[in-house]
Amino acid sequence: MLTRRFLLAGMAGSAFARASERKPPNFVFMIADDHAGYVLGCDGNRQAETPSLDRLASESTRFARHFCNSPVCTPSRQSFFTGQLPHMAGVTRLPTPLSEDKPTLAKQLHAAGYETAVFGKMHFNRPSHPGQHGFDSPMTEGDVNRTWSKRPFKPPEPGIKTAPQPWQPFKTPARVWLNADKLPYPRYYEDMRGTFVARQAAEFLKEHRGTQFALWVGFPQPHSPFEFPIEDRDRFDPVRFEAPRVGPEDGWQIPLIFRELSDADKRGIIAAYYSSVRFLDSCVGIVLEQLRALNLEQDTLVIYTADHGYSLGQHGRFEKHCGYEPALRVPLLVRMPGRVRRGVVADMTEHVDMTATILDVLGADRLPIMHGQSLRPYLEGGKVSAPRDHIFSEYLENEEAFIRTARYKLIFCSGKRHRQEGYETDNPTPGRYVKLYDLKEDPGEFTDVSKKQPEIVAKLEGLMLERFRKTHPEVAGEPKGLSAEEALEFCVRPRDV
Repeated sequence: MLTRRFLLAGMAGSAFARASERKPPNFVFMIADDHAGYVLGCDGNRQAETPSLDRLASESTRFARHFCNSPVCTPSRQSFFTGQLPHMAGVTRLPTPLSEDKPTLAKQLHAAGYETAVFGKMHFNRPSHPGQHGFDSPMTEGDVNRTWSKRPFKPPEPGIKTAPQPWQPFKTPARVWLNADKLPYPRYYEDMRGTFVARQAAEFLKEHRGTQFALWVGFPQPHSPFEFPIEDRDRFDPVRFEAPRVGPEDGWQIPLIFRELSDADKRGIIAAYYSSVRFLDSCVGIVLEQLRALNLEQDTLVIYTADHGYSLGQHGRFEKHCGYEPALRVPLLVRMPGRVRRGVVADMTEHVDMTATILDVLGADRLPIMHGQSLRPYLEGGKVSAPRDHIFSEYLENEEAFIRTARYKLIFCSGKRHRQEGYETDNPTPGRYVKLYDLKEDPGEFTDVSKKQPEIVAKLEGLMLERFRKTHPEVAGEPKGLSAEEALEFCVRPRDV
């Protein structure tokens, strides 16, 4: 679905076709960690303060129903970096490193003549080195932390209370590592890690202004503990927020670590998250302003997205790691003045579609395996030939997968795996379960209607199984004679090396 203005804009012809004689554009890819699609001013959230992203959205094609293919950092990032769904990319769990042999976007762009660089969070789970996964100049999270931590900084003024350091998730009480007291990180804006990452990216742009470049910027925000600078400590009052209601049907599945959070804790956590998003927005602004100052905007394809969404109390959760809407829907903004139409796309799209789109727009060769489709027609004001009628996502740490159509959401889980990421529930291995939500009648996903709608369940299980069978590396080993749900259990097992 597209806005009328957006469709009319496309009738003028393909901006990319008219620009076919130009050199391929530069590329800047900015990705946030845990930025939910609903915490954006341009998404209609009046409490969010995101002026830089809102301005970018006004100059972009904004994909309003864009979804990650895995609601956890490493699998999601390595999925669209390779163009393959997580189970095929070989990365379905948080600690798994991406194989050096895998084809990647950076390798493809390097081969096409781009100077490739990355600054910030990438979840490669290995020390960086020149050429890693196709990056000529990698400065990933380990390098950032070592360099940034050695820099001198201005200490907080006396009397300013800041977040305790260090903290450890699952060992430090949840209210502390989720920053329920909404305490700033003990740094001022110019000394923050996110500011450092943005400044490094801006310096790269300055140094490579005359070359053809492809730059990744991985911001560490707004991931818990929702860091933000001292200057922003009073910006969001927790009383402005309400903790989402939790229904009785949520009780058993709320992770134990969240059970003791009070209502005041929850409001403080939400306020801290919004504060961190505001800081993230300012870091994005540094990179965008540098493009503007260097007169590179017209010749640079800019993409902003997040690895996955985040739940801020929905269903009692303050995390991702599940198939509910807040964890799956993410921002996607695509800008290139004069060549990308401004407007909003309401058709459903997936993270793996970004991979095909980037290579298509930049004129680089396709990857050997790509599970997505190019969204370029949307960028030109048109429509893809086969808009998605569903999206697929998976969280194999818990042996579960999700199918979402315009109306329904199916959650399938083997219930057999004792998950190892820390979010244990009352019943860690409840056995196989299937949930179906009617998103039209129940957008909050509270009422399971799977027993009342068995035909819909069967249809969506069939779609899920089809996606697995078309993309799974071990499909040939699926035992014969399995029922659909038994076959799904075979597919959802994590097989990371």
